[in-house]
Amino acid sequence: MKAAIWWIRRDLRLTDNQALKAALEQADQVIPVFVLDPRLLGSPYVGAKRLAFLFAGLRQLDASLGEVGSRLVVRRGKAELELDRLAQESGAGAIFAEADYSPFARRRDAAVEARQEVRWSGSPAIFPPGSVMKSNREPYVTFSPFMRAWKRLPAASLPSQRFSPAEIHTPENLESENLPEFSPETGEQAFKAGEGAALERLEEFTQGEQAPIYRYASRRNRVDLSGTSELSPYLRFGMLSARTAASMAWKAIQAAPNKIARDEAQTWLDELIWRDFFIHILYHFPQVRRHSFRKQGVAWQKNPQALTAWQQGQTGYPLVDAAMRHLSHSGWMPSRARMVVASFLCKHLLIDWRAGERWFMQHLIDGDPAANNGGWQWSAGTGTDAAPYLRIFNPTSQAEKHDPQGGYIRHWLPELARVPNDYIHKPWEMPEKIQSQAKCLIGEDYPFPIVDHAEARERALEVYG
Repeated sequence: MKAAIWWIRRDLRLTDNQALKAALEQADQVIPVFVLDPRLLGSPYVGAKRLAFLFAGLRQLDASLGEVGSRLVVRRGKAELELDRLAQESGAGAIFAEADYSPFARRRDAAVEARQEVRWSGSPAIFPPGSVMKSNREPYVTFSPFMRAWKRLPAASLPSQRFSPAEIHTPENLESENLPEFSPETGEQAFKAGEGAALERLEEFTQGEQAPIYRYASRRNRVDLSGTSELSPYLRFGMLSARTAASMAWKAIQAAPNKIARDEAQTWLDELIWRDFFIHILYHFPQVRRHSFRKQGVAWQKNPQALTAWQQGQTGYPLVDAAMRHLSHSGWMPSRARMVVASFLCKHLLIDWRAGERWFMQHLIDGDPAANNGGWQWSAGTGTDAAPYLRIFNPTSQAEKHDPQGGYIRHWLPELARVPNDYIHKPWEMPEKIQSQAKCLIGEDYPFPIVDHAEARERALEVYG
């Protein structure tokens, strides 16, 4: 084959890229192309911070392509039309691409296949949908048996050596659009984009006897510490291959200096398996993108004022508010905080999980259709979990446990900066004298709680009952 198109979607990398590898093996020339599809750019689920990170990653990819003699071709329009035009211009014999599994992606990909030959290689999952199934070939719908089946798959299928091309020949006479410019205020500064930054962060997290992966289980829930890998933005856009992440996790587990360290590292691999699980759920049950997995019949309440208070970090519960302001500022939030704020919206305020899912997608740099949907349905008790109604996080006790000195709260809620430790998690209990000393009058500088936890918990149990 003289020429082939490498259609880049969620695989902004040269390392361990199965679609790129297949294209290079079967064609003399490879055309790396990214399509600015207005159906995605104009989606109500799009987020400016995530777009800024994506475009920064594409610029980094273009630079990496330049180092191996290639370049990124950018086209604007519907993918099926633009790829058809590019194939005609270049004489490309086939399109090579990594699979994607959201309902929109599958419709779009079918439209492309109706016009051109597409050869699929690779997956955003470690083990793609269809590879982890029950003996009767039905999909798993609960995590624990899925994880056991996942772990029975051979680790040898993960890459022991990372494929990385030394040279890519690309035609020079193809037109290319400019990538949109985004200002730093849109959140691009929160994470350094690109494959190089992703691999560097992965190696720092997993390599060496003192690697953070060996303290992951102990520190991951502390919102005041940097206890997670913070690799999800890179996995979201394939700046890091999920297979490479899993391979490094396996190596860290095998090299662990003791059993405690090994168990801590295993917990991080389990989180990667959760990510696979939600990808599989979305693939096998695409209706979850719009509907609850379990038909609970919860009577969601329409409360625009409470929703706005939650979005703006004005609920009166410090951990909830700090996390929501963190999200708005940086496009990021620790995983424990995500669970707390999601539980608060769905259980304390009884607001439909879909409102929270959309807000997250509009603000998260790592907003992923499968993981975000799975996380929200888990928190709302409408997803695959077996006993969801019992999980109603107390936002105060969660703060006391996971931000014990209030460092995270004080950072994101400057109005509480002077509040003593005894009241940082319950500022509404401060005597007036201490409020004056802390320059934080409850009801003026910081709101009273918009709902009482005990009452909200009983109401949620009754509604879910």
